[in-house]
Amino acid sequence: MVETRECFPLDCLLKYLFTLVGLLLFLLDIALDIWTVVSFYQDGSYVYMGVMIFLLLGSSVLLQVFSWLWYSDSLEKIESKVEKFTARHSLIKPLHLLQLGVYLRYAGVIETSTMDFLHCINNFRNGMWHNVREDVAVKLKHDLQMLRLFEAFSENTPQLTLILSRILQRGELELITGLKSLTSAAGIAFSVALYHRSMLIYLPKKRKMSWISTGVYFLWNLLLIIPRVTALALFCSVLPCYIIAHFLSLWMLLVLVAWSQKTDHMKNPGWEWLFRAAVGLIWYFCWFNVSKKGSIKVKMVLYYISMALDTMMLLGLWCWKVFEYAGCWSSLNPYMVIPTLLGLYIIGILVKMIYYRWFHPKIAEPGEGRFRQAATYNTDLTDSTVSSMEDIAAASVQPLTGALKRSKTMADNFYF
Repeated sequence: MVETRECFPLDCLLKYLFTLVGLLLFLLDIALDIWTVVSFYQDGSYVYMGVMIFLLLGSSVLLQVFSWLWYSDSLEKIESKVEKFTARHSLIKPLHLLQLGVYLRYAGVIETSTMDFLHCINNFRNGMWHNVREDVAVKLKHDLQMLRLFEAFSENTPQLTLILSRILQRGELELITGLKSLTSAAGIAFSVALYHRSMLIYLPKKRKMSWISTGVYFLWNLLLIIPRVTALALFCSVLPCYIIAHFLSLWMLLVLVAWSQKTDHMKNPGWEWLFRAAVGLIWYFCWFNVSKKGSIKVKMVLYYISMALDTMMLLGLWCWKVFEYAGCWSSLNPYMVIPTLLGLYIIGILVKMIYYRWFHPKIAEPGEGRFRQAATYNTDLTDSTVSSMEDIAAASVQPLTGALKRSKTMADNFYF
């Protein structure tokens, strides 16, 4: 079944524009990656160029694997013509082997978003305010947002750390480079905010996440990502050989933490370890809730305390090296850099507390009961013909699979 909802032309236009902007940013990111590799080659920074290429290839392979696995258990739910064509001619797997699977997903999303936009406008012209269908590809689009999130922390964030460390080593810290780095960090935080906003379908209309709420969510992620990435870049600029050891040791610990949370995001339990590895990579830079097991607030407090201690350790080692080789780092005063970064971190924590206190939407208010949640989650199992609690309860017990199961699980973890 397809859910219907009230839709106004401005809502349709904004939704469609966001889809197009997402595609443009994706293409721009590819162009900037190529430009960065060429720049490293022209400067003779072959080690940095090699690391950059490794990050690009590693991230691409990771995304293609996840995309193929998610396609394989959702082929019967494909809605777009381009995806149906590739599936009918058995082209989906070859496209992923050629590292083109994500492009296929974007093609499908653009097609269905365009059709939904035209459908919305047509219904508005006919005066059908309350009969606009929900985007049929919204749950598969959620998979694309998850892939973009993985890309943000498997490619963009490590790339930003690499570029910052190179700038620091060469002593080229200028206003323009600082603005470029800030823009990159904002892009990463935007990917996180956009991912969580993609789960709005699971909220009742009266508790939809406002744009102010999204802005606050973006702000606290940006304020926490900047100190983390900067601390890693500073550490890498003076002790480049030790950054790999630091990453591997902390990342493996975070993967074990993800395992302890008993995540259930993949269809095959064996592939669940790949998801946990990706979660550990995200946790290395930023908080991301993946399970409702235990107290979420306690987990967040423990995470941020651990990351604060780790960040302070990185800054401490950088400061030690700065004083050991005094004169080489005159452009950066540790007595200014460290308090600034720690101050941003504390402000980010405070903004996050404000967000969860006043802006974070909840799935259900006290007294609404679990049936409302079931009806909200299973939008492909219920529609306007379901009029009784017994019908909703019967629909809610049907097994969830594929993209619906993944997006429902992540929404359940987020809207606590």
